[in-house]
Amino acid sequence: MMKKTPTWSSSVTHSTLYMWTQSYSNFQTKVVTLSYRASTMATTPQMLATQFIILSLLFSFALILVQGEDQDFVRALDRKLLGLKKEKFSHFKMYWHDIYSGKNPSAVGVVNPPINSSTLFGSVSMIDDPLTEGPESSSKLLGKAQGFYASASQKEVGLLMAMNFHFNQGKYNGSTITILGRNQVFNKVREMPVIGGSGLFRFARGYVQASTHTFNPTTGDAVVEYNIYVLHY
Repeated sequence: MMKKTPTWSSSVTHSTLYMWTQSYSNFQTKVVTLSYRASTMATTPQMLATQFIILSLLFSFALILVQGEDQDFVRALDRKLLGLKKEKFSHFKMYWHDIYSGKNPSAVGVVNPPINSSTLFGSVSMIDDPLTEGPESSSKLLGKAQGFYASASQKEVGLLMAMNFHFNQGKYNGSTITILGRNQVFNKVREMPVIGGSGLFRFARGYVQASTHTFNPTTGDAVVEYNIYVLHY
């Protein structure tokens, strides 16, 4: 019969860890004592070198016993195991349609500003905005921008944007790019970071630049051009 190789438990009780720590402390004392005796009793440099190597190995083993358990929850991986090959840099251009008007709006206010504010500070809107190839609403649908934005500034119109660009075309169907950042809507160009993604955009990082194409102050409807610059696999 084959002997079963012992394995370390994935969890260590406090009492066990304390016992190991005490043993390690006692071991350190013995190592120092043995090192002193070895240095005083050794008669040749070769004997001293041999004793030093043995003590070093024992010391390293003790460190593994005491500290090794803390690392059981993590391990290094080869990126190829996840199908990750060469990283590439891509540019995507599309138009974001934020529509409050009509029978089927893509943006809905869910929290009104709690106080009278020229910047609508505190207001929150939930969105399911179409992303199209061109600025026209009839243009080819590439996906949806799903998430929310909130007015986060009391002195200027500055929005906190948190949204996923969920694509539905070609090889990117089902993949998402996640954007989280500050949007000063009256600036000509606004930049926000890409903080991640899913599908073909796993480990994505980069930034987007947003510029208003059209805005209707009466209805609040807006069409914004988004240029996405993203590193991904």
